[in-house]
Amino acid sequence: MTALSKGQNAPLPGPGVVVSVDLSAPADVSALLVTSAGKVRSDADFVFFNQPDGPGVSLREGRLHISTAQIPADIEAVRAVITLDDANRSFGQFAPPVTRITDPNGTPLFEYVVGELSSESVVIAVEVYQRGGAWKVRAVGQGYAGGFADLVRDHGVSVDDEPAAPAAPPAPPQQTYSPPPQNYGTPPPPAAPPAAPPAAPEISLTKNRPISLSKGQKVSLRKDGGVALTRIVMGLGWDPVQKKGMFGSSRASSIDLDASVLMFSKGQCAEIVYFGHLTSNDRSIVHSGDNLTGDGDGDDEMVAVDLTAVPPHIDNLVFIVTSYRGQTFAEVQNAYCRLIDQTINAELARFTLAGGMPFTGVTMCVVHREGGDWKLRAIGEGFNGKTPKKAIPFVMPYLG
Repeated sequence: MTALSKGQNAPLPGPGVVVSVDLSAPADVSALLVTSAGKVRSDADFVFFNQPDGPGVSLREGRLHISTAQIPADIEAVRAVITLDDANRSFGQFAPPVTRITDPNGTPLFEYVVGELSSESVVIAVEVYQRGGAWKVRAVGQGYAGGFADLVRDHGVSVDDEPAAPAAPPAPPQQTYSPPPQNYGTPPPPAAPPAAPPAAPEISLTKNRPISLSKGQKVSLRKDGGVALTRIVMGLGWDPVQKKGMFGSSRASSIDLDASVLMFSKGQCAEIVYFGHLTSNDRSIVHSGDNLTGDGDGDDEMVAVDLTAVPPHIDNLVFIVTSYRGQTFAEVQNAYCRLIDQTINAELARFTLAGGMPFTGVTMCVVHREGGDWKLRAIGEGFNGKTPKKAIPFVMPYLG
């Protein structure tokens, strides 16, 4: 096995290699397939946990399997990326990542200790690239302090997190001033601006009588008598839209939606609980697992939260549903989230979405700290982002 230092390269002995990473902190491994311009050709050239297969590259159990014989001719390099799960942490807080490259049989070929990192939370560890018809490996070690979005944006991956700024209104045409004729009379006073709509009132939970929430409504997570809830379950459900077939028959299309919880601390996403990370690091949040179709009655996915165990620095829990395959909520009906008191298994509140939204993700609700209490606010707003990480910028305005 050859130890590589930063910037060093070496020829690959065969057409297939496996790239793996050893790191003491939870992290994701991904790959960017780039042309000679250093950009991906399309989003299909980005291999990650929600899109584990690309041309000549696959992600399996945290390892990148690269077959150089199957990589398209216009792809010049495959860049292996390490992204810390906790965006508030940095590589400087942990032992340096160790990148290992083996052949498909597991025989060690190269090793690179990715040192010299400090404030970065994302790093290009190594790249497998071609020169003069031959494939080589290079130790890169390029960190990105700006985070994951900056890295993929630099490589041409479309990031669904920046709505286009509205166009500036055209400048009014220049007019030549002429004195008005006399005796116009006194102009009427300007109309008063419309009154702002009243904020949705905060409502209270009532034992044995579940409440139906509307968009924007807030509820304090206390039972009758003012006792704070301690263990809750957020149940999320949806049904595929029934589509008409031949001769009047109907069928439900399979739709893979994913419920996730984004844990925020002072405006920064600290951790995401989703189908690929079912339990938070502190074990205060547990996800039931992935439902791939939406078929069947009852909750499709459930997330249990022990409010007493949520770390003090976590101040917002954002519950979202995203479409893994990019189908929009126009293909979904009866989507809802419901709040359950886990200690007595009783439904306390329910929020049902209106159907037909042309988005690939929906922010269902936010549970946030306010004055020592936890409160829930129904949101029901759509966004275009197929993964929890891409949802982060869209949910920021709803943080309590």
